[in-house]
Amino acid sequence: MSEKEENLLNEDLNSNENVSVESSETEENKSSEKNQKRWYIVHTYSGYENKVKSNLEKRIEYMNMADKIFRVEVPQKTVTQIKGGRKLEKEEKIFPGYVLVEMIMDEDSWYVVRHTAGVTKFVGSAKKPIPAKESEIKKIIHRSTTTTQKIEMDVKVGEKVRIVSGPFAEFVGDITEVYPDKAKLRAMVSIFGRETPVELEYKQIQKL
Repeated sequence: MSEKEENLLNEDLNSNENVSVESSETEENKSSEKNQKRWYIVHTYSGYENKVKSNLEKRIEYMNMADKIFRVEVPQKTVTQIKGGRKLEKEEKIFPGYVLVEMIMDEDSWYVVRHTAGVTKFVGSAKKPIPAKESEIKKIIHRSTTTTQKIEMDVKVGEKVRIVSGPFAEFVGDITEVYPDKAKLRAMVSIFGRETPVELEYKQIQKL
């Protein structure tokens, strides 16, 4: 073999070795990503979110999948309602019809989650569920720990109410419009003998 041919052979071998190393690193990265713990969003039948959570947690235990499926969360927040003068607290779902699952995605874990009673699909394509962004999950879980106040009153157009706070406190008004989604209403109040429309929050009034 000539010196030139020997050099060409060595170059070829080195080239193949580099390709082999690069290929090995790529496969290693893919394997690392594949085995990464991520959050996925599961779509469920409406009203079945807590049932799906319970069913899935039982399947994880029964099928020994705790090393691949770690947490199942139904995003909820505590809402304080003031209704008829009584304060009530209840859990309200932040995203009705969705459940969050922290898991390592592979064929086995996909099968366990996808075939849980009440689950309709993963968010993403049918064959490739898309993991949620960690920042988005943190925001959702943070919202789940907050408490909001929601005031509900059984008020109708035409009824009289007494204003208990604000610049029109102690005035009596006739309701002309009600905005239950905003917990507000509009009433006509007689000020200096003149009917004046004022917008009020539920917490500012008292039914007569």
